[in-house]
Amino acid sequence: MNKRQLRKWHRLLAPIIFLPLFATAFTGVAYRVGRTWFNAPPEVGKFLLYIHQGTFLGQDLRVFYVLLNGLGVIAMLISGIVMTGIFRSKRIPD
Repeated sequence: MNKRQLRKWHRLLAPIIFLPLFATAFTGVAYRVGRTWFNAPPEVGKFLLYIHQGTFLGQDLRVFYVLLNGLGVIAMLISGIVMTGIFRSKRIPD
């Protein structure tokens, strides 16, 4: 796969992966900070974990939510690293 195709796939997948990943990260941080620093009530914690863990999708789809979140992060990470050219064998002169 050449760099142009990789950029195309990265650009296509990034907005799709953003929303669930952002929801997971935001609710995870909000839960920990809210419970630890602000002494948030358990009901708030339950609601945040409900979103964070994908429980709103039901028992069967919850596994896919977590799996696709993880695979999405890995795909974005790998494609982003490859696009930077860090592992290029030729050195481009400055």
